[in-house]
Amino acid sequence: MNDPPDSVTAWRGRIDPEPDSLRWHQVVRPLAAADAPGVALLGFCCDEGVRRNLGRTGAAAGPAAIRRALAGLAWHRDGPAFDAGDVACADGDLDAAQLRLAAGVAALLDAGHLPVVLGGGHELAFGSWQGLARHLAGRGTQAPRIGIVNLDAHFDLRDPAHAHSSGTPFAQIAEACATRGWPFRYACLGVSRAANTRALYRRAAELDVLVREDRDITPSGIAAIGAELDAFVTACDHVHLSIDLDVLPACEAPGVSAPAARGVPLALLEPLVERVRDSGRLRLAELAELNPEFDIDNRSARVAARLIHLLTLDG
Repeated sequence: MNDPPDSVTAWRGRIDPEPDSLRWHQVVRPLAAADAPGVALLGFCCDEGVRRNLGRTGAAAGPAAIRRALAGLAWHRDGPAFDAGDVACADGDLDAAQLRLAAGVAALLDAGHLPVVLGGGHELAFGSWQGLARHLAGRGTQAPRIGIVNLDAHFDLRDPAHAHSSGTPFAQIAEACATRGWPFRYACLGVSRAANTRALYRRAAELDVLVREDRDITPSGIAAIGAELDAFVTACDHVHLSIDLDVLPACEAPGVSAPAARGVPLALLEPLVERVRDSGRLRLAELAELNPEFDIDNRSARVAARLIHLLTLDG
């Protein structure tokens, strides 16, 4: 991991005179100052996978934009929060960058932190998962049941034999699980049928993926989907939560690689995030695909910051 961004530039904002009025920028400290486990933010400054997947690049600047949006939000946690800096991919070597991310995530987990990875393209998911797998293997865990909950318009199950990209991370994880003899448990909620081929739907069926499309996640159907999510999480030992911001409607998240024509509104995503947060099994979370270059009024960054605020509430 690189050194955390300078606190003066990355974490700044208004300071209110009233008592008990802290904001994130007043509380977040560099990881080197950690004296107790907490939330640890780790950036993945990479869009090489998006480029390979023929998406619009720019997500490498996502972590900085998320930090700026998060800095001014009100602080409601009891536990601490730390900035673990960034992992970058400046040379196009995606596999090496993912391994560096894995090392960072594993180190944070070993120290008792909840890693929250800031993206960056969705290729970050394979690096994050490798870090969780390394942590669990190091503790002697045999065939852990890691449940991946992906809120996303896309399966990202494309064949990695052609090229590793932002469209292949969960297929790569499935292959890694098979190699290790671990079960592969994957739920993808918010899928757009228009954005995923029949081959990807077949692949999801072969892997027994829990699939719910964007059109299924409605006010009248959210309770039933929440119950399905609860059952999925309960059957797992550990949960890896992955949020691709392109699951949201383009009006709520315009700054992504592939804006959604329909999407799932934030108001319906939040109850699902809360269920995962409150399950007691959340070990790792990530937000992917923020592209500040196309972000109108910082809408996508603000949504990402709100989701981090929500999933890290502890009181």
